[in-house]
Amino acid sequence: MQIIRDLAGAPQLSCALTIGNFDGVHVGHQAMLRRVVEVARARSIVPAAMSFWPSPHDFFKRETQRIYTVRQMLEGFRACGIERVYLPRFNAALSKQDASEFVQNVLKSTFGADFVLTGEDFRFGRNRAGDIWTLRALFGDDAQVMDEVSVAGERVSSTRIRRALAAGDLALAERLLGKPFEFVGHVCHGDKLGRTLGFPTANLALRSAPPVSGVFAVEVDGVAARPLKAVASIGVRPTVKLAGTPLAEVFLFDFSDQIYGKRISIRPVKKLRSEAKFASIEDMTVQMNQDLVDARAVFAA
Repeated sequence: MQIIRDLAGAPQLSCALTIGNFDGVHVGHQAMLRRVVEVARARSIVPAAMSFWPSPHDFFKRETQRIYTVRQMLEGFRACGIERVYLPRFNAALSKQDASEFVQNVLKSTFGADFVLTGEDFRFGRNRAGDIWTLRALFGDDAQVMDEVSVAGERVSSTRIRRALAAGDLALAERLLGKPFEFVGHVCHGDKLGRTLGFPTANLALRSAPPVSGVFAVEVDGVAARPLKAVASIGVRPTVKLAGTPLAEVFLFDFSDQIYGKRISIRPVKKLRSEAKFASIEDMTVQMNQDLVDARAVFAA
């Protein structure tokens, strides 16, 4: 899969293109991506997708918790058959570009798009003035809107997935994503507090707050040949930090190897409790022991 970050150097080859935020690459996104691949193959052109990193939401400082990292998003594109990804950095110049100019100068002239597919709520260009009708002014019937995809009678969206994850409804999030929710990161050194309390943890520093928080029974990939069972605390550690940055602390059952630097995937299985601020380290340690008991009971069941 070809990834193009510099639009000035983009190849001018005919493509079928879909554009969007694609956070989570949920079942609605997957339907869009596969539709583009279907059209591209029928026309013998390249199936392509375009997104921005950071997203326009992030650029304008809106409080959005990302479901997936950019790497996970790209893996989702590849799984659906996308062969070319345009991933430019969203900046002030792009935010001020006229929508019609963007269609002509970028989508048509630079990308060589012959077919464009968007979601029904897609907006673009200065003041979000561009929509499907802006696209159809140049592409005609080759600019199309994807029919919405519903689960349990409600439209699938990244916002709905974030709500499900925040509520600890992992089963609903899995149905919307088309697979279990997981987040990834590299194991880093922490302040070693868990080790002094008898709970040595693998720590993942998170660039932003994930859409889940609390204590979970989890499965961890990337450490051994099979998923390992664990308990994870995800949040800002209010008992030990006044203004903590988001961190995932993972206690792997029956495992003691050093794994600093490894990229691991954490898959929450069940939420055990919400994050809490304890009156003392001793009270927190008592609860941590109970968390281990509760997590093992989840896996035993």
